[in-house]
Amino acid sequence: MRAIPLLTLLLGGWFVVPAHADEAQDWLTRLGQAEQQQSFHGTFVYERNGSFSTHNIWHRVQDGKVRERLLQLDGSAQEVVRIDGHTQCVSGTLIAGLGDSPNSAARALDPQKLKNWYDLAVIGKSRVAGRAAVIVSLTPRDQHRYGFELHLDKETGLPLKSLLLNDKGQLLERFQFTQLDTAEVPSDADLQAGPDCKALALDTDKATALKTAESWHSDWLPPGFELSSSSSRKDPETKTQVSSLMYDDGLARFSVFLEPLNGATVTDTRTQLGPTVAVSRRLTTPQGEMMVTVVGEIPIGTAERIALSMRTNAATAKQ
Repeated sequence: MRAIPLLTLLLGGWFVVPAHADEAQDWLTRLGQAEQQQSFHGTFVYERNGSFSTHNIWHRVQDGKVRERLLQLDGSAQEVVRIDGHTQCVSGTLIAGLGDSPNSAARALDPQKLKNWYDLAVIGKSRVAGRAAVIVSLTPRDQHRYGFELHLDKETGLPLKSLLLNDKGQLLERFQFTQLDTAEVPSDADLQAGPDCKALALDTDKATALKTAESWHSDWLPPGFELSSSSSRKDPETKTQVSSLMYDDGLARFSVFLEPLNGATVTDTRTQLGPTVAVSRRLTTPQGEMMVTVVGEIPIGTAERIALSMRTNAATAKQ
């Protein structure tokens, strides 16, 4: 099912000439602009861990705002509505499995930054959903992130297909349009959330979130990853304050969740579903026992190293 031979992708970084790298940067710039400027609607399939799901998407850019609605078409009803990357409501299991932080806005791609951590190359052409596409590969320069193969629409720069690949070239995740319409702008009715789409209560404690960002750091992070946001919320079940720190390299990202145990008995865990890993480790701090959990689309060994590297800052330790 691959559009190009696996060997071509794996060796692409070895034979990239500067013109091809520059061309790849241009296409990634177009991709970033397209998602902020181009309205569309369509149907795509999503594959992870051997399971498939089909979704409708409506994406409208109007009056400087980007409004988006996704609706799963098979299985249990699942829906999400976002405005400028901020989640407005969710339904079904998306409430528990939503990948993005509810109050974290989308960030534009920066090809100049990405080329520090990935080898960028235009490696071919393809046809997806009846549309001509250019294939751009992003091959990681280290073992701490995954590779991407993007099939970008020649006409608009929108991603028609995206493959996430591990260091062995194995497919971890696939996103692929089966139908895309860029001519008709989605209407208000198209973007209206269904009755089961429940609004998210954004009860982030900003003062606690800021304190968390200032109180914690990692002794080690993969090169290129930087803190992009922090938040803090009270867990409805345990009633404890759970803080989170989000890091990204301009493309890949992961979150670190910090929760006081308050005497609770827990065990270390490590799980992986497709590209998404979750690693939890118990950590002893001057403030007591904490559970540190790293969740993201990064290799599990990298997540484990990050979890073990989390530390309270010296100023906090003295309090």
